[in-house]
Amino acid sequence: MLHPVEARLDEHLPADHKLSKVYRVGAGLTGLLLVAFGILGLMDRIGFFDTGGDRVLTLNTNGALSVLSICVGLLLFVGMVIGGNFASTLNIVLGLAFIVSGFVNLALLDTGLNFLAFEIQNVLFSFVVGVMLMWFGMYGRVGSALPHDNPYWRARHPEQAALEDRTRARIVRG
Repeated sequence: MLHPVEARLDEHLPADHKLSKVYRVGAGLTGLLLVAFGILGLMDRIGFFDTGGDRVLTLNTNGALSVLSICVGLLLFVGMVIGGNFASTLNIVLGLAFIVSGFVNLALLDTGLNFLAFEIQNVLFSFVVGVMLMWFGMYGRVGSALPHDNPYWRARHPEQAALEDRTRARIVRG
């Protein structure tokens, strides 16, 4: 008989689980990239809402985008420090935010509402960072082929996990 799957992304992950390293590294590297971009943008003393085409690391920027990049980068550093489910969920949420930002800013290109001075390179960067963050956040949490020792698989399939544990115990006992 089929049972509905009651899978949630916020299920408990053991604090020392190896997946936490993936979430932390993803958050830390992406945060470092964003903070560096933001600091370089602020060092150029670009106007806060200037849309004049100032470039940092081949991306268009202004003061507002630089400050926003630093804030998001620092938030990712917090996720790196905390780790575990928090880092994973933060990566997923911010990944979605980057993808949405890419679409919104794509629609705002060449309009007076483009106050973050986005150009097509920024939109593509936003999509890439969004997908990368989502990959880091979802790694080992979702998928059709998770190993049976994965804590998320076990939480979603408790009856089968218990059966496998009993079978494994019988084999060990002889």
